[in-house]
This record gives sequence, structure tokens and C-alpha cells, in this order.
Amino acid sequence: MIRFDNIHKAFGDNKVLRGVNLHIPKGESMVIIGGSGTGKSVALKCVLGLVEPDAGTILVDGKDSRTNDRDAFLARFGMLFQGGALFDSLTVWQNVAFRLLRGSLKRPKEEARAIAIEKLRRVGLKADVADQFPAELSGGMQKRVGLARAIAAEPEIIFFDEPTTGLDPIMAGVINDLIREIVVEMGATAMTITHDMSSVRAIADKVAMLHDGVIQWTGPVSEMDASGDPYLDQFIHGRAEGPIEAVR
Repeated sequence: MIRFDNIHKAFGDNKVLRGVNLHIPKGESMVIIGGSGTGKSVALKCVLGLVEPDAGTILVDGKDSRTNDRDAFLARFGMLFQGGALFDSLTVWQNVAFRLLRGSLKRPKEEARAIAIEKLRRVGLKADVADQFPAELSGGMQKRVGLARAIAAEPEIIFFDEPTTGLDPIMAGVINDLIREIVVEMGATAMTITHDMSSVRAIADKVAMLHDGVIQWTGPVSEMDASGDPYLDQFIHGRAEGPIEAVR
């Protein structure tokens, strides 16, 4: 469904992506791992058109992602941002229904509110949360609201950017389980970027490791521990010694 074909991207002299090739099949959950600054977020932004690749092509359902009809293209995506990225000045339901209140997906206000409350319930929040503001919620609740917003428009493709950042281990586990349940339930195609190996094991069908601007290894999550790849092995076990240079 999503195919990266020899994607290159540099910022000045910093060559971030040096020929990324990756295929994410329809209905699968792909998790991209790698150290900080390796280009995981840049790859995601290239799909959404927020960053223009210097070379290469990204195809979504066989069509170039650099389409002129941006609104229709982006309507296919949902996104859970790192830290939630909720709008402080909007109530919870307005955050969840953000895309349903404007653009090509616009619905009547009462219908949008009803959908928002339904999605809040789906992520384990009660209806009385709908009229609160993000600042009134805990970090875990804010993350749930972000997840509800990501699925509000029934997207075909969902991106998760460090979905458990800032959460305690128990709440991180809850969010991981919710993500897995929802992706399977919706039949969505998912792309996640994370450093959290617990998240990887909980939500991935397949894993891709981005290192030095290329996909170093990719395969089923069940084969990750016995991959035999020294880069992947060092990363997933958090070892200071290995082919990946650790700054001390």
C-alpha cells in the first residue's frame, strides 16, 4: 500500500535519507525503529508531503504521493502525534472532531460531536470528558484523546509518532494494547516510529530498522530477536558496544 522507492533527503550537508526502500502492505502494522536523528520522522513527513524528497518516489496504492489533490489524499490518513499535540483552546470533543468540522470531511456540528464521543468511548474515556479541556486531563488521558482524534474520520492509514513517549510503563502498555486492537478492528494500514521496544513487540506485524540513511533490516517482528544482524541486535538490546557508535 505504501512503497518507498530509493528515497533520498538531505538538509544542507546532512544526508538523512540515502536511498530508503520499504514496502508496507495493506492492513499491516509496520514499526520503524532506529536511533535519534536517523530520519524516521523525515520518512513519515515525506509520505504526508510535509517534506519533499530530493530523489525517489513514494507510492500510495500505486499512485505518486505528490498529488495535486492534497485534501483528498490527506483525508485517507490519521495521525497520533508525539505528545498528543492537542489544541489547548479547544475542548476534548472539538479536538477529536477537528477534521470533521472543516474541509472535505466536514459534518454537521452535532453529528461531529456524536462521532467524537463514540471514539472517546472506544479508547476508554467517558462522555463527560468531551467538554473538558486538554489541560484538565492526565498525560495518559491526553494520549487517548489523541488516539480518538486519529481514528475519528475512519482513516485507511494511521501513523503513530512515538505513541508512548512520556507515559509510565503501565499506561504505555494500555496505549499499546489499544493501538493494536484498533488497527486490527479497523483493518487499517499502520506505520509507527518509536524507540520503545515494548511498543514494537506489542503493535508490530513487521519491523524495519533505519540506520545511516537506509533500511538496515526488515522482517516479521517474530524474527527480530534471531535476525543475526549486528546493528539490529545492538539496538534492540540497548548495548553500548557494537557497530552503532554510541556517543559517551
